Amino acid sequence: MNAGIIGLGRYVPEKVLTNFDLEKIVDTSDEWIRTRTGIEERRIADDDMDTSDLAYEAAKRALEDANVAPQDIDLILVATVTGDYGFPSVACLIQDKLGATNAAAMDLSAACAGFMYGMITADQYIKNHTYKNILIVGVEKLSKITNWEDRNTAVLFGDGAGACVMAPVSEGNGILSFELGSNGAGAKHLYQDGPHLVMNGREVFKFAVRQMGESALNVIEKAGLTKEDVDYLVPHQANIRIMEASRQRLELPEEKMAKTVQKYGNTSSSTIPIALGEAVDEGKVKDGDIVVLVGFGGGLTWGAVALKMGK
Repeated sequence: MNAGIIGLGRYVPEKVLTNFDLEKIVDTSDEWIRTRTGIEERRIADDDMDTSDLAYEAAKRALEDANVAPQDIDLILVATVTGDYGFPSVACLIQDKLGATNAAAMDLSAACAGFMYGMITADQYIKNHTYKNILIVGVEKLSKITNWEDRNTAVLFGDGAGACVMAPVSEGNGILSFELGSNGAGAKHLYQDGPHLVMNGREVFKFAVRQMGESALNVIEKAGLTKEDVDYLVPHQANIRIMEASRQRLELPEEKMAKTVQKYGNTSSSTIPIALGEAVDEGKVKDGDIVVLVGFGGGLTWGAVALKMGK
């Protein structure tokens, strides 16, 4: 049984924080940020909107797109490191808000690679006939753990949520191959210390440039495909230079790579579903297309999927 995406949804807060706004907060400049990251602005949630509120909005849209009733969802997986509370999970909170009364619910913690971990976990449950309809949400309110006095990290992050519904799909469609990995020895390079996120940008950059390209190539090979078979690449939207390195490894033209980092910054686990959803809505990704999704995050963690779109 193949597992694939049957619906997508996304949500970003209305408030826009531009690079020029950040110039007034920390010692930085629009040119410096754009040159090094590709980011021009990001979205910031209001104080009265927490992670579960962002997740609910994206989840609701994904269910509508999939034409699946909340009561028909069997499992909710939420990838986040910025939950409303230590517990209960964001998954339990949105289960109640959605009215998904028949769903089991849990959060996954793999930072920016979390959505990939969620998709691949859902794939296993569907393939072994345990569950049929699974809701996966990548969501972060990173503004609440960002150190706004640290110019190296304050310029990078934003808030947002992306979701998909996965279910059995016809033969040949859905997830064709995947890769998950972790390197706990790199935990010291990206972590949360007390209230704030801390990052060794140089080390994370080196890791990401190497791992994103390798993982993308690995899932292509595992699926029995070649680079020429890939129609679209959706990399984690962390930094345009890292994304470009992955695109070049796959020898894809610029128009075949999703790019939302300039609008939303790095929204961690939600970047991939947000970018994929936009690409589908804009007609850049269609049924029958071979799409590679690849992400990396704190842990250090990484994950990639080769996916044929369609039900």
